[in-house]
Amino acid sequence: MADVLLTVGTRKGLFIGRRRGGAWEFDDSPYFNAQAVYSVAIDPRGPSPRLLVGGDSAHWGPSVFHSDDLGRTWTEPSKPAVKFPKETGASLERVWQLHPAAAEPDVVYAGTEPAALYRSEDRGESFSLVRPLWEHPTRSKWVPGGGGEGLHTVLTDARDPRAVTVAVSTAGVFRTEDGGASWAPSNDGVSAVFLPDPNPEFGQCVHKVARDAADPDRLYLQNHWGVYRSDDAGAHWTDIGGGLPSDFGFSVVAHPHRGGTAYVFPITADSDRVPADHRCRVYRTTDAGETWEPLSAGLPDEDHYGTVLRDAMCSDDCDPAGIYFGNRNGEVFASADDGDTWRQLASHLPDVLCVRAAAIG
Repeated sequence: MADVLLTVGTRKGLFIGRRRGGAWEFDDSPYFNAQAVYSVAIDPRGPSPRLLVGGDSAHWGPSVFHSDDLGRTWTEPSKPAVKFPKETGASLERVWQLHPAAAEPDVVYAGTEPAALYRSEDRGESFSLVRPLWEHPTRSKWVPGGGGEGLHTVLTDARDPRAVTVAVSTAGVFRTEDGGASWAPSNDGVSAVFLPDPNPEFGQCVHKVARDAADPDRLYLQNHWGVYRSDDAGAHWTDIGGGLPSDFGFSVVAHPHRGGTAYVFPITADSDRVPADHRCRVYRTTDAGETWEPLSAGLPDEDHYGTVLRDAMCSDDCDPAGIYFGNRNGEVFASADDGDTWRQLASHLPDVLCVRAAAIG
């Protein structure tokens, strides 16, 4: 069984766990104590894996930190890594997403609140604003979601570094095919049930998007009501929420190796944000959303109220895959067999905001 590094960003710091020979252990103390950690990336490129963390101090504000020794030591740039240019009139509230680009070795993208995309060409030590998206003609009509106006999803394409897909709450999905010089809404088929026109060009409250392992043009989307699949890189979307106890939720994760396989964690409703049927269950599809099956072996049997947020579920790159999720009860669960069985790794942590995992040498 491969060794795995597990990072758990919480409302009050970062916790790091390691699996060695099948046994899990967590570091004694949180890193970035009392900071809210909304985003983590494990970047395997380069001579050693780099951990990137988007922390948010109530006193000092948000920042991006990095570690090249698996969290033993951390570096914060002397100047803010992510900063809005003065002429924008905006200030950084938090970093929602950190994403190492699939086809460019030193490139890392950051998604922020206010909703903006930043690009780094030095593995996340400094970032520059992607202005064409910031200056998009629809921006004046973007409305913050319940958690703020965040660019929370970035997907790059290993086949083409110019192709980037992002998702914003609540503006929806936007795509570029020219390296960010131009952007177009990409929400055809995704509903916005809270708007007078439920099928707008933009304005959907997309919660998360994931890319299929075998077909890069196949994407899975968890919406504010609705689970969808696209087979044309996001140009069109089809509802695949049938068979779920609720199609409301925040997270969606694709299996790292098996095409057609993805995972969601259904939530009862936007007005009742607890697990569907008060059951702690992950749902898996192995046929691209045609059918769904509940996965609960090893998860709590009693009534459960732990909400899983948009970045609080992930996979590692092992085969069979490790699947992980944390919740707002401060619990962390893991499966080492594609989700078939589960075990609890941690409890009584602060609210879990994000979870990331990767095999390490």
